[in-house]
Amino acid sequence: MTETFADGPAGPNTPPADLQEGTSRYPAGSLGRLMRRPLAVFAPEMTVAQTVEKLREITRQAFITYGYVVDAEQRLVGVVTMRELLLAPLDVPLERIMLRDPFYLMPQIPVLDAMQSVVARHYPEYPVCDERQVLVGLVRGQMLFEQQAITISAQAGEMVGVDAEERLTTPWLRSLRFRHPWLQLNLLTAFVAAAVVGLFQETIDRLVILAAFLPVLAGQSGNTGCQSLAVTLRGMTLGDLRPGQTGRLVLKEAWLGGMNGLLVGLTAGLGMLIAANVQQQPKPFYLAGIVFVAMSASCLISSITGALVPLTLRKLGADPATASSI
Repeated sequence: MTETFADGPAGPNTPPADLQEGTSRYPAGSLGRLMRRPLAVFAPEMTVAQTVEKLREITRQAFITYGYVVDAEQRLVGVVTMRELLLAPLDVPLERIMLRDPFYLMPQIPVLDAMQSVVARHYPEYPVCDERQVLVGLVRGQMLFEQQAITISAQAGEMVGVDAEERLTTPWLRSLRFRHPWLQLNLLTAFVAAAVVGLFQETIDRLVILAAFLPVLAGQSGNTGCQSLAVTLRGMTLGDLRPGQTGRLVLKEAWLGGMNGLLVGLTAGLGMLIAANVQQQPKPFYLAGIVFVAMSASCLISSITGALVPLTLRKLGADPATASSI
């Protein structure tokens, strides 16, 4: 979304000159692309009566949530709520009723980082300031949440190799270019898995019952890894994963993977024991033990991998959402 700031009359409501260039000068995907022009901008020495009179004019052209107080250099020094304007005496200056040191965002940060910053605040509107704390724009909270919904909806496709930019109207050739490389990668990993199984072909030929449990092992460990992956991606998206917490996250997922592996390993081992006895296989308890150990170990490893892969991709500067079952 690109919005160009309209020219306004000179005075307290006139934004800095660089605003006249509009939001297109900010990088794609940055918060600056979502900004709109601040209108309710006032000087700290203005009285409540003067501010209310000015607001009567401004509200004819825009919906106003907060009043923003800036100094002579257009730096944001405070925010005035409508409640304070309603209750304060008419001759009181804004600097006496404004909220000082207000929270603000910066225009060059990615929208995802902005969403993580405001996830616990839920303000209807956020001021946007540059490095000098000069007020350069406003962003509605609704717009951020809409962007968050779009980002989250795109993650499901990214996890299976569908590009975030692909839509129903995307040309088929472009869609093919987005999806096909991931399918080739998936085929490569499938060949690797088949090669590992091939190393034990002689054993499987002698104990065909083991082959019946291979899809069970692969499916269960894959699901365990996807659970770990989903939780890690959610934490990264919502900003729950703080610096220095990655080690704790991996340990937690390893513990959960190990516990889940033991529990499903017991069930799978019991299933092997029953199947081996039905088929009158030799050493049924030995086979059940093999399945138990294999299931436990594979769930443990896949759970750790599910947490490590997106963390590693983010550290390398790649999109963590591409860390999928593929």
